[in-house]
Formats: sequence, C-alpha cells, structure tokens
Amino acid sequence: MASSQALFDSIPTCYATVSIGTPDTPLDQKLEAIAAAGFQGIELGFPDLLSFASKRQNQEVQAQDFDSLCHVAPEVKQLVEKKGLKLVMLQPFSNFEGWPEGSDGREDAFRRAKGWIRIMEAVGTDMLQVGSTDSPHALGNLDSLAADLRQLADLLAAKNFRLAYENWCWATHAPDWKDVWEIVQKVDRPNVGLCLDTFQTAGGEWADPTTASGLIERAGGREALQSQFMTSLDIMSRTIPSEKIYILQISDAYKPSTPLDAKPGDGGLRPRGRWSSCLRPVPVDGGYLPVVDVTKAVLRTGFRGWFSMEVFDAGPEGSDQDWKDMKAYAKKAMASHKRLLEEAAKS
Repeated sequence: MASSQALFDSIPTCYATVSIGTPDTPLDQKLEAIAAAGFQGIELGFPDLLSFASKRQNQEVQAQDFDSLCHVAPEVKQLVEKKGLKLVMLQPFSNFEGWPEGSDGREDAFRRAKGWIRIMEAVGTDMLQVGSTDSPHALGNLDSLAADLRQLADLLAAKNFRLAYENWCWATHAPDWKDVWEIVQKVDRPNVGLCLDTFQTAGGEWADPTTASGLIERAGGREALQSQFMTSLDIMSRTIPSEKIYILQISDAYKPSTPLDAKPGDGGLRPRGRWSSCLRPVPVDGGYLPVVDVTKAVLRTGFRGWFSMEVFDAGPEGSDQDWKDMKAYAKKAMASHKRLLEEAAKS
C-alpha cells in the first residue's frame, strides 16, 4: 500500500456538520472550525439546515416545510463556498424503503424524498445519503427494498444526483455492508453506490455494546470473532468495485462503561443506535473498534474518494462534551484522520 503521506495527499477530507457543536451552534461557526482544520468538504446535516432556517425566519421551521428550507438553502451554499468548502452530501435521509404499498408511511417517504431533492438542488449538492431503514414496520424482502430505492434513484437521476446507501448497524433488515451491497446490486442504477462507515461495519460485525466485553460473544471466542471479521473484510475488498463506493465515513466507538440494555429504548431505538448517538469519537483516539482494519479493506478496493469524519462524541461516558473549542476539536479530528492513514499504510 502507498505511504501514509501519499494516501493523505490523494484522499479528499470531509466533515459532517452534525459532528461538531450542537444543532443550536451557528452554522457559520461550524464551517469556520472545519475549514480552519484543513478539511475540504462537508456533509450538510439536516438538523443544521433546520436550525439555520429557524434562526433566519425567527420561528421554528418544520422538517417538511420545504419552501422555507429551500428559501435559505442558497445562503447556506454561499456560506460553504465562502469558506472554500465543497458541499459533498446531504444527510441523513432515513426510513425511506420498505413501507407497505398504500401506507401512510410510504406516502410520507416519497413526499420527503421529493422535498429533499428540492433542497439538494437549492443548496448545491449532488449526493444524498440514505441510511438503511430501522423502522420496525419495514418489509424485509430485499427485492422490495431495492425496488423502493430504485424509484428514489430515478427521481435523483432526473437531476443528475446520486444516492449513497449506508448500512446502519441497528437497521431492521440491512445492518451489514453485505446487505446494502446486495441491495445496491439489485437496484442496478448507475447513480446508486455505497456510503461505507468504519463504525457501522466494525460496530455491527465485531462489537456489541450490550455485553461486558464489548464484543459479539456468540461467535465462539475472540479469536474466532476476529477471524470471521477479517474474512468479511477480505470479501469486501475483493468484491466491491471502487467506483461503487461514494464515500467512507470514519469514526470509532467507546466501549460503554456499563453494558447497554439489549431492549429498544425510548422511541424504539435499538442499543447500537443509542451507542452510535453519543459514544463515537474520532478514529484511533480512545475508541476500541478495529477501524484501521476496515479502512485497509476499503483502500484495497482502490477507493481514494472522500473520507468523511462523522462522529458523535459526548466523551467516554456519553455525557461530557461541552463544545467550548470547536476549532481545537476539528484540528484533533484532522490529526486523527492522518493517524488513521498512517496505520492503514502499514503492512
């Protein structure tokens, strides 16, 4: 593999706006911190767009008030460009696929899709991140899931937009990279690819926040678990064409000090979803997941596209990130990105 400096020079860097500050933090301050740390692009988080619109209109803007969101989107585009950043992707579009025909959920999903496409056009991005649905009402037939995503892909294609499909490791039917890759192949559209993620891959196939060890314990011991995981990564690196990976999100995870309850929490969120929401630091900086192994596997495909920092870091206990110095945190994230590539460059 190439040297770490060669890798760093060849790979564009991105940062998700939802991964710094809070939704109440002014967007221009987030962008300033991200740009000052040397990142080249952003993922625009929908909560940040909602917050920006609400402040501009001096009233709370609702998630489906697409007229208001599209009205402020050009101003967001200007802010991003002024900081010398590229708006890589709008995220996270969730719970789209799998609703039964004729259901209110399906009607809502397509209404939201058309609204988000309007926002993409207004804000100046060509890629939509879609997370694999975690709705308990989603139908589990992969052909049906693919058919829904094919319809969304065709809506996006009319604007020359792309769909980056991500496995969320707490998803109802597609929690692993193999699941979303199978679905993407079934969708069979040139504008549909993968959003891979170091946390989602390692957190779903290797780790378990509900056990005392923090590992999946049904695999026959740590050695067997590691072997199974590395086999999965080898298959990834040999089977996914690099051009079908649109972006790699990078983060790690803290091992919970107390195992999480295996039952869904308030709102029905499964334990890996709760873990994801506040115990995801920057890579190789206090976490315990084998994120270097995931990164190596993705790089072995030949992928050299966007590496995007998507973290949800409330400290090892999930409660103590006060965001007093966003610029320092963004610089730490860039240093983490460099360390990750240094480790991945080793044989």
